[in-house]
Amino acid sequence: MSHYLMIFITAVALVLIFTPLAIKLAPKIGAIDIPKDNRRMHTRAMPRFGGMAIYIGTVGSMLIFLPYSNSLMGLIAGGTLMLIVGVIDDIKGMPAKVKLGFQVLCAIILFLFSTRISFITNPFGEGYYFLPWIVSLIVTVIWVVGITNTINLIDGLDGLAAGVTFIASISIAYIAYIDSRIEICMAMLAIAGSSLGFLPYNFNPARIFMGDGGSLFLGFMIAGLSVIGPLKSATIVATIVPVLVLGLPIFDTAFAILRRLANKRPIMEADKGHLHHRIMAVGFGQKRTVLMLYGISGVMGVAAILMSRDLFIESFFLVIIAATFIYVFLTDQSSKALNLKAVNAESIEKAEKKQKKKQMRREV
Repeated sequence: MSHYLMIFITAVALVLIFTPLAIKLAPKIGAIDIPKDNRRMHTRAMPRFGGMAIYIGTVGSMLIFLPYSNSLMGLIAGGTLMLIVGVIDDIKGMPAKVKLGFQVLCAIILFLFSTRISFITNPFGEGYYFLPWIVSLIVTVIWVVGITNTINLIDGLDGLAAGVTFIASISIAYIAYIDSRIEICMAMLAIAGSSLGFLPYNFNPARIFMGDGGSLFLGFMIAGLSVIGPLKSATIVATIVPVLVLGLPIFDTAFAILRRLANKRPIMEADKGHLHHRIMAVGFGQKRTVLMLYGISGVMGVAAILMSRDLFIESFFLVIIAATFIYVFLTDQSSKALNLKAVNAESIEKAEKKQKKKQMRREV
């Protein structure tokens, strides 16, 4: 038990130590988030280099306490590249297609280090089916890239991504612990510790953002570790558990994709239609919105734990409770009205920019 506690405390301590350094370094390297549109919740320039501290806390504690393994090295190698890509995007910006390409590359790195989805469970009986390597590669890439972006997309309010990541990772760590998956448990505790250590600086009012570097890194690490799996058995439950734990960000991402497709807008285009925006539109402030989403994430985490113990009925009822809360926020009329105003404001803003560009061309 001391090893579990030590890796968690070490991760927390490292992030608490290095986050103030990240705050000082951010302006010097240009990692500053300047509010340029009405989609952003902050009103002043904010450092967004917190991913560096989160990386040091997570990887540092893993290297200290976890034994060397091929899977661990692949996870750290891919996570390091993901952090670099995110930081470059935070400083200089990066086209969405290029960023997606690097995410695919990081997933391939995991695959090459034997961290992959290589079989599926037989839903109609016992046993499982091994996948051809090309199918395994495609499925692994889709899962890793998808989960990586769920954490990135939910990072819209102070403390939201860090808190949801803490809840998800601590839930998976507990499931791994009771199933005697020691290394998975300790790795997840490192992620949980780093997320918790970052919250004192990131919870509203935030002093620093984790940026794309932090959110992409955390998403990638959770995706990779969930591929390795917290459960020993190759059952359908082992597939559902990580989906339940990450139910909130997965739903928010899927809903965002469907919303943008329905509105005939690019999938990667940012908007104010995310669940946290809709909750705020009801009249809640940032703190209460984030705490409510923590609650939904917590319910989903407990549902996953119950599912792993074969308590399917209890797990089902918790999922229904969480889904009910989400439904209320998505269908609230004031939320819809405010969201429509936000969409109109974005359209007006884009039209003004186009008009300015045309005027500049005429003057030239």
